[in-house]
Amino acid sequence: MEEESDIQTTPRGFYCRLCNANIPNKPSLDEHVKGRKHKTLSTVRATRKTQEQHSVFVSGFEKATSQTDLAEYFQQFGQVAEVIMDKSKGVYAIVQFCETDGTQAALSQVEHQMKGLKLRVKPREKKDFKLIPKKKPNFKNLQQVLERLRPELCQTESVKEQMQWVVERFELGENEKKARGLLVQLLQEVFTEFFPDSQIQPFGSSVNTFGIHSCDLDLFLDLENTKVFQAHAKSTTEQAGEGTSDDGRSEDSILSDIDLSTASPAEVLELVATILRKCVPGVQKVQVVGGARLPVVKFHHRELDLQGDITLNNRLAVRNTRFLQLCSGMEARLRPLVYTIRYWAKQRQLAGNAGGAGPLLNNYALTLLVIFYLQNCEPPVLPTLDQLKDMACEEEECVIEGWNCTFPSQAIAVPPSKNTQDLSTLLAAFFSFYAKFDFSSSVLSIREGRALPITSFLSQAKEEEEKAREETAEAMQEEQPCKPRHRGPKLGPLNILDPFELSHNVAGNLTERAQQRFQRECLEADKYCRSLQYQRKSAKGKSWGLVRLFTPQGEGGPPRGKAEDGAPEKELTISLPFKSAVLPEALRNQLHTAGDSFRLLWFQRVCSAVVEVFENVLKCSPASSSDPVFGDDLADAMDTSACLNTSANSSGDEADASFDEGSPQDKATVGAKRPLSSDGSDASVSPRGKKPRLGKPKPHSLCWTWTQRHVVWARRRKVRRELVKETDSRQEGSNVELETQVTEHIVGTEPEVKEPVEFMVQSQLMGGTQSTRAVLKIQPANDREGIFQDFFHFLEVFLPKMVDTLMERE
Repeated sequence: MEEESDIQTTPRGFYCRLCNANIPNKPSLDEHVKGRKHKTLSTVRATRKTQEQHSVFVSGFEKATSQTDLAEYFQQFGQVAEVIMDKSKGVYAIVQFCETDGTQAALSQVEHQMKGLKLRVKPREKKDFKLIPKKKPNFKNLQQVLERLRPELCQTESVKEQMQWVVERFELGENEKKARGLLVQLLQEVFTEFFPDSQIQPFGSSVNTFGIHSCDLDLFLDLENTKVFQAHAKSTTEQAGEGTSDDGRSEDSILSDIDLSTASPAEVLELVATILRKCVPGVQKVQVVGGARLPVVKFHHRELDLQGDITLNNRLAVRNTRFLQLCSGMEARLRPLVYTIRYWAKQRQLAGNAGGAGPLLNNYALTLLVIFYLQNCEPPVLPTLDQLKDMACEEEECVIEGWNCTFPSQAIAVPPSKNTQDLSTLLAAFFSFYAKFDFSSSVLSIREGRALPITSFLSQAKEEEEKAREETAEAMQEEQPCKPRHRGPKLGPLNILDPFELSHNVAGNLTERAQQRFQRECLEADKYCRSLQYQRKSAKGKSWGLVRLFTPQGEGGPPRGKAEDGAPEKELTISLPFKSAVLPEALRNQLHTAGDSFRLLWFQRVCSAVVEVFENVLKCSPASSSDPVFGDDLADAMDTSACLNTSANSSGDEADASFDEGSPQDKATVGAKRPLSSDGSDASVSPRGKKPRLGKPKPHSLCWTWTQRHVVWARRRKVRRELVKETDSRQEGSNVELETQVTEHIVGTEPEVKEPVEFMVQSQLMGGTQSTRAVLKIQPANDREGIFQDFFHFLEVFLPKMVDTLMERE
């Protein structure tokens, strides 16, 4: 009955009160009810309801009363599962029993007395379960903060001074650092009582020189020495043969509740959470997050209004912190750049994941992007990690979990950079560097200071799996434990290898949309940094420099595909980015073998998929003159690989221009102006040290002309639901056979349009000096019915999904 009351009928469909979601129709409602979110919330609500039935509300006890005191008293009525104290005031508690019998027994007793005080015991208040949505960043508040910063920023004399002022405004103050240090000391004293010889080590923003106000306090609880202590104490006790329990543990030992050598991380974290709740004053909202990449205990310190995290087995994070400290010590320009770019990214909604998880960039990834850029300046501002490793002495050698983490401990051991560019130039060149960077086909390596080709990682999973299988078989024959192997990084739209843990992509959470927005914002910032508004202070007191860079731009302009009066009509394009994650294993291996020519092979497969969508799925007819046109290299590759299975005959028309693929590893002179091409000059030749110019030479391209005689984009959802007997949860465009049946049904039941729509599709391969992708330019050749715009809007969503589906096939 409760689940039925969750769904309400509305004029526009249905509304789910539990999930706070609007559903358009009955099939979608069925999918929603069977979905993970609805099921999870239903389970949580049932659990909360059970907890309410098993709990009583208790008040009237002394403030010094502990959870153990209450548990011991109420144990006489039934087994107590948990006691939740009000730690802020200490005037009430929730006592939860394992069974409802305990609850009834406690409520049936007329009077309760503990330590001479009369307790007030009543049923726990029952509250309606309500979903509390995650807090989203309030960008209006960010704009208000910028308005307060504007006067000070505008009064400075240069962009360099503005960047230095941003650091002073946002960095952690000395009092904040001292308060965090005192909290670390308190936690060290408490945990030492329970875990002898343990160490609490802070890492992350609080100590890596890039911290801001109210940043989290990240802590690593090192228990290695405690394990040695416990093992020694256990062996000593066994030899003495006294004071031991049945399982051989010392009854007097503070570690008698757990054996660290055999306990799982989850068990240890639960004990850590219990210590925080009961023994650390001011700590509240303690929560164990076991599903994270690294399990963590989260807590909040009331007096400091500070969020903290405690992790185990996280030595690499501590080493990363030392590396960032070294970088900021080597180069004074790093901190102003990082603080400025972080704030810019936050203002542009490129960073700032709520709750620490989300599809946006995190601060660590942004910092590594800055470091990678500075490694690729000419001359470099920062050395690579491999170069730093060679500068370290023998005493500084460090290997953690099989990863080489060696670098000098002091910045004085590193020679100063020969790069003399000022902060203003470096900031502008940062945006120029990433505005047209080929993210989709590159893996950024801080260790080597260059972009590694993604093809090097495409077949790693299979090779590692085979090696792991061989080593496991050998270990079984020799009866020895097999060594753990490091898996390859999770590839995505933006790939940044952790400096030490080379199997971790620190930007693996980033979505394709977020990566495209980051690159688009870099392009806009690059254009702005070339203007006088960025370079010169306004004599009239107007916004200039970083102020305009930090100000979010208002959305506007003519609608897509519509031209202003007297302006040429805007091109209609659909972008198909390179996605390594959706490629089948066989194609990944082929791209890996192709090496630097992988873009061409991938482009051929994409074109083949595009042809299949238009001809077989959407039933478009190739025009009589639809002969594909392509460049020299593509024609040769088409003849040799025969990857394009088009129905149109290849004419072999060759373009005069060849395609020169640039490499993301090519180092350009950062911040320098581009030379203007003159008439008669060879535009295909780039100056030495420069990346190839876009536009000339022409990239690989293919061109088709198609005719559509039916409105196949209308009523697809309705026809699709009619064709499937059961609810199909797959999105439109995710099933080739089904979408083909939908088109055939529409073609068979709907009349042809009076004037068929004829359109031309030109596919171009972009890459090298920008993200690898295929760009489809679609232009109407005959649209007397005026329906091409609707067809194009349908293709914008449908075509990329269908191409991804076809590419996923072996």
